[in-house]
Formats: sequence, structure tokens, C-alpha cells
Amino acid sequence: MKRFFTGLTDVGLLRSVNQDAYYIDANGRFFIVADGMGGHAGGQEASRLATQAIQTHLTDHWETAESSRSLLEGAFFKANQAILADQRSHPERSDMGTTAVVVVFRDEQVWCAHTGDSRLYRLRGAKLDQITEDHTWVARAMKVGELTPDQARVHPWRHVLAQCLGREDLHQIEVQSLAVQGGDRLLLCSDGLTEEVSDQLIASHLKSIRACERAAIALIDAAKNHGGRDNITVVIVAIGGLHARES
Repeated sequence: MKRFFTGLTDVGLLRSVNQDAYYIDANGRFFIVADGMGGHAGGQEASRLATQAIQTHLTDHWETAESSRSLLEGAFFKANQAILADQRSHPERSDMGTTAVVVVFRDEQVWCAHTGDSRLYRLRGAKLDQITEDHTWVARAMKVGELTPDQARVHPWRHVLAQCLGREDLHQIEVQSLAVQGGDRLLLCSDGLTEEVSDQLIASHLKSIRACERAAIALIDAAKNHGGRDNITVVIVAIGGLHARES
């Protein structure tokens, strides 16, 4: 399954520090986006620790017989343990944490795992689907009908996470398999993009700009043009056919 991919992160227009992090495996086997929180240095350190721990665990266990679901769960728990250990060593960072979204291409299958509100989207044709479900208070309220999508978008609690890495009570990781086909595009992103740019505009850019790098730049620019109030990170993976190439 031929893949083209790129990643880009930007501090945005209002923040002085970029607390996002991302990692792209050189062979295109897996992709990570993390969005840290917890003070000037805490969020930056949390996203770095999580990205590093997930990358190391996936690399070290890639060739084992372990299932991809178990592999991803183990990677997230390792990342959580790394952040908790750092919190104990540095009490000034005791409130730090991070979201994470990961996609792996392994054994001819695609799997994703996430915690928090960093998202995975899939564009197929002109249709954009949000694959992950935000682990936030407002997402839960929408699910039970207490808030409409329009109310959730401006709700003062929309950034309150129900789950993230860096918490003692993290006991379960949401992992799912993902169907992909030639022509699909996957987007992993932090909420610095989705807070500023509508799904309709995201879909338009992904569909109309074929080269991954140019599409990533366009999405970052769109977020900044709409306010750029947070750090912005995007990773794009384009699924090609046998003779696929970027244009």
C-alpha cells in the first residue's frame, strides 16, 4: 500500500511556546500527534515524553507476534507511565498532560489509538469522516443530547478533557481498526486546527490540494487566518494505488 506523508507544526499567533509534538516513522509505518498542556514547560515536556515513549515502544515491539491492538495499548500506557514518573520527579510539572493520536500500518492492516481531543480524519472522495471521538466534557454532553454541535463549538468547557496521558486513572485506551483504500487521505491533527477551521474547509483543502506538503501548509495557514489562538499540528497520509504518485 503506497503512502505519501508529511507533518507540520506551528506555534500559532498568540502562544510563545509550541506544546504540540509529532513523529513520523521514516518508513511510514506509524504516525503520532500529541498536544501537551500544563504550564509554560509542562505541556511541552508532556507531549515530548509521550511522543518519544510511543515511538520507542512501537519500534522495539514492531516485529513481535503481539497484536496491533495490544501494541498500541502498551505504547500508550508506557507514555502515561513516563509522564507520571516525570511528574513525581518534577513537582512543578505535576499538572502536565497530553493528548495523543496514533495511526499504524502493520500486517496489511491500519489501526488507530487516541486519548484526548487530538483527532484522526479520513477523506474519501469528497466525504470527510471524523474517525476518533473527542474525550472531552462537551463531546459527552453532545452524545447524550445535552448540547448541540453549535453550542459545543463555543462552550466555555470545550477544552476540558475527560481523558489524557499523564493521569493515574488512565486504565483503558481507545483502539480501533480502520478501513482504508486507494485515494483515501488521513489527517492527524491537534485542536489548534479544528478549533479554527471547519470540517468543510478541511475537506476542501485535502481534496483540492493533492501534494501532502502543500495541503499541510494550507491547513496551517487557514488556522492562522481564522485566529491561530493555539499551536497547530497536522500530519497527512495519502493512500495511493500501485502506480500512485503525488502531483
